[in-house]
Parts: sequence; C-alpha cells; structure tokens
Amino acid sequence: MGIATENILRRRMHNLYLSRECESLTRLSRELLGLHCWFHRNVAFSAIIRGASLFGWQTALTKTWLYRGTLHGVVPEDLPLLLALHSENYFGWLRNYFGDDTLTEIAEKVVRLMEDGVYSRAEMRQIFADELDVEQIEYIFSSWGGIFVILAGQGRVAFRDMLSRDFDLISAEPTLTREDALPIVLRRYFKAYGPATVDDAAWFLGFQKEKKLISDLDLSEYSRLEAGKKVYYYIDDCADMGDIPGLTLLSGFDPVVVSYIDRSAVLKDEYKSRVVTKSGICLPTIAIDGQVEGIWNIKKNAPVVEFFSKQPKRLVDITYEMVDGIRRQTAGLI
Repeated sequence: MGIATENILRRRMHNLYLSRECESLTRLSRELLGLHCWFHRNVAFSAIIRGASLFGWQTALTKTWLYRGTLHGVVPEDLPLLLALHSENYFGWLRNYFGDDTLTEIAEKVVRLMEDGVYSRAEMRQIFADELDVEQIEYIFSSWGGIFVILAGQGRVAFRDMLSRDFDLISAEPTLTREDALPIVLRRYFKAYGPATVDDAAWFLGFQKEKKLISDLDLSEYSRLEAGKKVYYYIDDCADMGDIPGLTLLSGFDPVVVSYIDRSAVLKDEYKSRVVTKSGICLPTIAIDGQVEGIWNIKKNAPVVEFFSKQPKRLVDITYEMVDGIRRQTAGLI
C-alpha cells in the first residue's frame, strides 16, 4: 500500500468510525448520511462494529429509500434535506408503465386509504382491482416498493420501523430545492467519507448522470490531495486520525467498501466476486490492516468466518470471537 493510499484509508476509517467509536446510533446515522439497510441487520452490525448502542434501534431511525434507490436507516429530522436531492424525479421506473398524472392519482388514493386506516397492501390490491389490471397492480404494489417508493420520495410514507415491511404516513416533505440542498449534503459527504473524489460523491448521492452539478460547485473550501492522477477532497479538522486497525469487521454494504467508485483501497480485484454477489449483495467482510481478506456472517445462530488465504490461527480465533460477540449482542433483535 502506497503512502498516499494509506493516508486516504486512514482518514476514511477514522471518519467512518472504524478506528474510533461512536456511542450513539442516531449520531452515527446522521454523520454517515444514513446506514444502508437493504438487509436490516446490517444496521445493527454497523452500529456494534462502530461502538454504538442498539437500545431502541428498531424505531430510532426511519427506513426509507434514498440516493440510488437503496434503503437506508435515517435520522427522521434529516429526511427533508436528504430527500430534496431527488424530489423532482420520484416517479422513477414506474413512468415506463404509467403517466405522471395517473401515478399522482394512484398515490393520492393510497394516502387517503392510509388516512382511513387501510395499511395492508393485500387489501389495497383488492380495492384497486376495479381500476387496474393484474399486471398494473403488480407494478403498483410490487414487493420492491412500487407506489410506496414514490410516496417515500415525497417524504409522505416510510417503513413502520426497521424490521417492518409495512408503511406508515409521515410528514417529511422536502423544503429545499435540489440546488440548495446539494451543497449542504455534499459538505457532509466529504466530512464523513473524505478523502473522496467528485466521481465518488456523484456515485454515492445518485448523480452519476449529472456529475457536473457537483463539479460546478465551489470546492475551494475543502482540503485536497492528489493520488493516482485523481483529486480527493476532505475536511481537515486537525483531528488525530489514529492508525488503521489491524483487524476490523465490516458490515454488509459497509460504507468503507461500497461508497466509492474505486474500491481498490480496501478490496482487491481478485476478491470482488467473493464479496459482492452476482445479484449485487455486498457481504459482511473482514479487513486486515484495512484490506478485505475474508467474509463473515451469522447463520443458524452460529458465527461463520471464511478467509480468502491462510491466516495465523490466533487471528482466526480472535475473528470468531468478534463475530460471536456480535451474535450475542444481536440475539433476539434481528
């Protein structure tokens, strides 16, 4: 690992609470702009790994879709700001099958039904059976979210809690325009995820096709370093970055792995297919000196550890103990 890469990784691991602790789950989520929860237990894993308490975790955060259409556990007060980034494009893929006016009408009817106490998607399917054909109903009430993704993007619904698949009405409508929200969120991104490139920020925040919106902003306030012909931005708060931990567990979809276009700082090319499945699922991993060298999990209430190359028995035993510790702390919670 070169000096520049080591410096980048040291700062990232410090900022992402992998070389220090964050005792509060809500603070962790706020600073990291949400915790990835395609699988809700990854939120619990992230919290424990970073030293946060799981007390009240099921309701402390709001589970909803953000950025690239991925589910995150978010501090409720942050939702209006974070949703503002894409509030003008919340119809998404359903536009391929319905017009905007039709989607608006359906969304409003769903809200009225929820206000009247109808929350079951099965019951809503029956109610809409007179208006929509079978295929349309499958799209609108898709297991992937359907019309609720639209309403979530508007800040009007969210999952009932971190474990639930049902939705509740909320009031988190964006109050800022995208142009006003982006500089605020970008600063928070570079503070938590820096050093990072403009490409990284565009990827994370869902602006891959509109990267110019970021590159055109005034970036002079940020510290910068150059490595491999790339420019990395970060906020230098003069804090002691500490050392890269010798052994670290990372959650599934851990921020230090999935939040950057170039993942080579932590993930070798030859290990990518063993960490990210063909369906795009990023598994919980084990990092040695900041480099992913294995995967872990909890299956049938037992720790599972797999290294990609032979490791000293003492290190393997310590890793099993760490995974078993997470198993004990999450027993009955996930």
